[in-house]
Amino acid sequence: MYETMTYTGGIHKNYEMEELIEDLGGFILQRNDSQLDISLTIAVPAEDTEKIEQKAKELLGDVELSPLASTEIAVVSPTLARQHLPHAACDIAEYMRRYGTKTNMIGLARGAGKGISQISKTEKDLIEEHDLAIFSLGSFDNCIRKKTHLFEDIDIPVIVTGSPVIDAEEINANAYIPGFGRIPRRLKRGENIRALKQLAETAETIIQKQKEDLMDDPLIFSPIIVKIAIERNVPDVELINSPMSIVSQLDGVRVKLPYDEYHEEIGEVEIEGTKLKDIAEIKKSKMYDHTLVKILPESSLF
Repeated sequence: MYETMTYTGGIHKNYEMEELIEDLGGFILQRNDSQLDISLTIAVPAEDTEKIEQKAKELLGDVELSPLASTEIAVVSPTLARQHLPHAACDIAEYMRRYGTKTNMIGLARGAGKGISQISKTEKDLIEEHDLAIFSLGSFDNCIRKKTHLFEDIDIPVIVTGSPVIDAEEINANAYIPGFGRIPRRLKRGENIRALKQLAETAETIIQKQKEDLMDDPLIFSPIIVKIAIERNVPDVELINSPMSIVSQLDGVRVKLPYDEYHEEIGEVEIEGTKLKDIAEIKKSKMYDHTLVKILPESSLF
C-alpha cells in the first residue's frame, strides 16, 4: 500500500528528496516549481513515510500526508440551472482540488424541483465511477429531505452539503456538511471557508477509511503502479491534451483515451510479467468514452 504525501521545500538539494523517493520504490505524481520553491506530490510505501519526514526536516522543508491525492471525486448538482450553479458547486470543486484530488462536476438533467427531481441510470453509473460523491444541495430543510432519492442508492460514499443543520443518518448519507446552500456569490467569507475546511476533512476521513478497508483485501497491484506502467507502455498517452492524462483512483485508473481504440492495447500492458487484462476489468467510461481500469483484489486469484 502506497501513502500519498506532499513535500514543499527549496530548490537547493531537492534532488536528494527525489533520489530518496526513487530508492524507496516511490513515485513523483506531480511536480510544481515556483521561483525558489518546489512542491512534490509523491507516493511512497506506507512503511517508509518516516524516512520522507526525516529527509524533509533535514532539507528544511515541509511534508504532510495527502489522503485525497490519487483519488477522483464527483461534485454533483441537481441541475445546471442558476438556482444550483455556479458558486457553491464550483467553489467546492475548486477547493477540493487544493487537497490533491481530481474533481469532476456533474449536473443532473432532471434535478430541479423537490417533487420532480430524478436521476437516470447513466448519471448514477457515471457518479459511481468515482471514489466519492459530494452532492451540493440547497437552503431548505424540506427540499433536501425530498431529494434523498438522488443519492440513497449510490454505491460509493456520499457527502451532502446544504444550508440547514441535518443529521446525515436521516437522509441516508455518509456525512452532511451545513453552511452551504444557495449562495449567490463566491465562498470567500469566514464561515464559508470553515465549511469548506470541514468538508475537506470529512472527505479525507472517508477516503482514509476506504483505504483501510482495501488493506483487508488488497488489490493485485497498486493503481499507482498501473498508472506508471500505462504511461511507459502506451505511447499515445503523451498526446492527450489534458492536465491529467491518467487519473488515479482508489481501485484503478481513468485513462483519457477512447475505449474502442485503445482498450486492447491497454489490456496488453504487462506488470511483472502479468498482462493488465488478466488482473483488471477494463471497461468504457460514461465520461467521454474514456477507458476505465478497475484492478481486481488479491482474493480473485484464488
